[in-house]
Amino acid sequence: MINIKHLDQKKNRVGELSSNKYGSVMKITKYNSAIDVEVEFENGYMAKCYYYDFKNGGVFNPLDITSYGVGYFGIGEYNSSHHAYYVWKGMFKRCYDEKYLQKYETYRGCSVCEEWYDYQNFAKWYYENYYEIDTIATELDKDILQKGNKIYSPDTCVFTPKEINYLFVKRNKSRGKYPIGVYLHTDKDKYVAGFHSNGRSVYLGRYETVEEAFMVYKYHKEKVIKETADKYKDKIPNNLYEAMYKYIVEIND
Repeated sequence: MINIKHLDQKKNRVGELSSNKYGSVMKITKYNSAIDVEVEFENGYMAKCYYYDFKNGGVFNPLDITSYGVGYFGIGEYNSSHHAYYVWKGMFKRCYDEKYLQKYETYRGCSVCEEWYDYQNFAKWYYENYYEIDTIATELDKDILQKGNKIYSPDTCVFTPKEINYLFVKRNKSRGKYPIGVYLHTDKDKYVAGFHSNGRSVYLGRYETVEEAFMVYKYHKEKVIKETADKYKDKIPNNLYEAMYKYIVEIND
């Protein structure tokens, strides 16, 4: 254990180098005492610390990359106790956590824009855009405003009620080789159209061809999306409402 009293006898530590637990090199620029040290990191960030933390890598640098090889905390007013921080971490997990991607294949190939690598930038956007409906939280979505989008960014993301988000969930694994909203009936000579709405299955009948079943699904799905948009019209952002009204269900979705 470092003897604080002994350290205080050695005042001339200016220029001494060390690195924190993320490998960032720092240099002492001012040494007042063992509990009053000023350091500067290679990237220019300056901090005050104890000499013990300096020697043992315990000095935090908000510019260190700490989240999935790209994200960093940044310099600003938002701390990790803000709800935005957990949403930010979850966003990186969906894009860059291999275990998560093995379980949820639809997120493979997704990424976060460079602006949001900095948590402070994301948090600012979050609190400018987040809302609740009757105290119920909304969820971050990246692919309603721009269909097929795989990048989390200020231009492509919007907060949505869970009911709306659920409308756009695709079950690629469970539906097999048939188009969205279509599956082969158990008697093997008819195709069934159907979808999920508000947690329940909606049956739309049996049809002779895949194309016929899909067109029935398409009509009803787009109708439900518009009806849901109207239900939330005065409670959701206008860009979300407009995107829902323009949404087109396609056979290769």
